[in-house]
Amino acid sequence: MITILKADATKQQRDNLIQWFESQGLKVHISKGEFQTVLGLVGDTSRVDESLVEALEIVERVTRVTESYKAANRKFHPEDTVVEVGDVKIGGGGFAMIAGPCSVESEAQILEIARSVKASGASLLRGGAFKPRTSPYDFQGMRAEGLELLLEAKEATGMPIVTEIMNADHLPLFENVDVIQIGARNMQNFELLKAVGRTNKAILLKRGLANTLKELLMSAEYIMSEGNENVILCERGIRTFETYTRNTLDLSAIPALREKTHLPIVIDPSHATGRASLVEPMALAAAAAGADGIMIEVHNNPEQALCDGAQSLTPAQFDRLAKRVLKVREAIL
Repeated sequence: MITILKADATKQQRDNLIQWFESQGLKVHISKGEFQTVLGLVGDTSRVDESLVEALEIVERVTRVTESYKAANRKFHPEDTVVEVGDVKIGGGGFAMIAGPCSVESEAQILEIARSVKASGASLLRGGAFKPRTSPYDFQGMRAEGLELLLEAKEATGMPIVTEIMNADHLPLFENVDVIQIGARNMQNFELLKAVGRTNKAILLKRGLANTLKELLMSAEYIMSEGNENVILCERGIRTFETYTRNTLDLSAIPALREKTHLPIVIDPSHATGRASLVEPMALAAAAAGADGIMIEVHNNPEQALCDGAQSLTPAQFDRLAKRVLKVREAIL
């Protein structure tokens, strides 16, 4: 249920109404726009007399929200959310290029890649320290040591870092990480979602390989219901019958999610396609479709990469991609 207040409602009137809603056992999500304030009510709203609320002098109108996700719903928050990571703004017109290797392999490797992608225009550095792999025999990442190397690269370049968490028990290790990534396999790990929801970190939430957009938004709702509204959605491809690509990139998710939610949307064409030759065209398409950012895997020697070398761009290839993506952005704005 949402309550839209009139433009001339005073702060005292608004606070009194919020206090009354909270006395009914409801959580109140406040969204202040340029011309109106929206109060989103979360909880059992069946006890609230809709006609009584709508009759109040300060209330413009009351609307029931039928969708099961509330805090992530654009009806609750009509204006785009902007997630700020240091000086980087994602959403609301802010566009982020996130780049780096699938996994951190050595100090020399992560520092070289960090410096090269920053020079090409990347604003955030990605790198895997804890790696979920289909086979238990594949490289699982450098774990805590990998996090330390990422932090070294952050100190050397000034770039905020993005890295994936696998277990809520690892949260103390992520104290200095700027953006915590929830991978596709953990999109419905609800205890992990609630744990990161109790932090004040920006959370990059990847869509599961067989999950609907509604399920993605419900996972975002788990994080937001714990108080953390700094959620970035990531489309990274879904599993279909096609075998040429690693997954099928669902570009229609960008406008579809834009209708449903206020949260920023990032596209990962590297995991979606699984082929380096397809990453640039899909990144350009994502920018043209209105994405708030792209996440690209970059490796200084893809043939020797310990993880996902086939989909990794070289620094030179990323430099070309970054320049072309910015031209697309200029054309559509």
